[in-house]
Amino acid sequence: MLTIGCHLSSSKGYLAMGKTAVSIDANTFQFFTRNPRGGNAKAIEPQDVTAYLSYAAEHGIRRILAHAPYTLNACSADEAVRDFAYRAMKEDLERMEYTPGNCYNFHPGSHVGQGTETGITLISRLLNSILTPDHHTTVLLETMAGKGSEIGGRFEELREILDRVKLTDKMGVCLDTCHVWDGGYDIVNHLDEVLTEFDRIIGLDRLKAIHLNDSKNPLGAHKDRHARIGEGYIGTEALVRVVTHPALKNLPFYLETPNELDGYAREIALMREQAKDSANL
Repeated sequence: MLTIGCHLSSSKGYLAMGKTAVSIDANTFQFFTRNPRGGNAKAIEPQDVTAYLSYAAEHGIRRILAHAPYTLNACSADEAVRDFAYRAMKEDLERMEYTPGNCYNFHPGSHVGQGTETGITLISRLLNSILTPDHHTTVLLETMAGKGSEIGGRFEELREILDRVKLTDKMGVCLDTCHVWDGGYDIVNHLDEVLTEFDRIIGLDRLKAIHLNDSKNPLGAHKDRHARIGEGYIGTEALVRVVTHPALKNLPFYLETPNELDGYAREIALMREQAKDSANL
């Protein structure tokens, strides 16, 4: 069965997110660990988590994905920004222990003129200072569009980070369809080749989640502007090939398209229907 969901507000707690997911026929979801622009995280209520875990088991909600705030820049030239990245990620991973066995995704960051090598060094240093053998969460590096001085626009950059993290078994990758398309990887006409390249450089066993988005930009634009499914340059047909690809179909998919709940419900229904039709061919 296709595991698919969308990004939900965490303001009302885990149980509320679970019920919202079920209401739109999602069986997973993504959420921000705190305000996406930074700040303090909402206190976790143990009773809410307990109720959510029971509800999730009853309704078949599978691996959920926490997303770090956009302001988390592990390779900033500003020491204060790097300090926030350390404190936020450390606290987030501690909070994730309430729901063990899930994933935590973050944008690797922007080196802002320091150079890719320095950026990769700072990111891996941060991860090595935070990750411990006791963590039960897999930390995911997200593929990026390569705009400005972003790290992660090329598969090789993510591999460099992974190679430098000591507790490598705690790490994985989240592939964003909009980002890789904007980064120059042609998943419309050459999906097999892109996945072969990913496997050669990073390893498909490292791929733990997919952000399923269309793009408002042509291939290689390096701009990162998400579009609704079928309203961008990637298109519905290509995204159906992504969710039904033998190497990907068992992964969880998370919509980050510019939608309200009703829009997400339509896209989830569309992907389920198309995936089912493809399986019956």
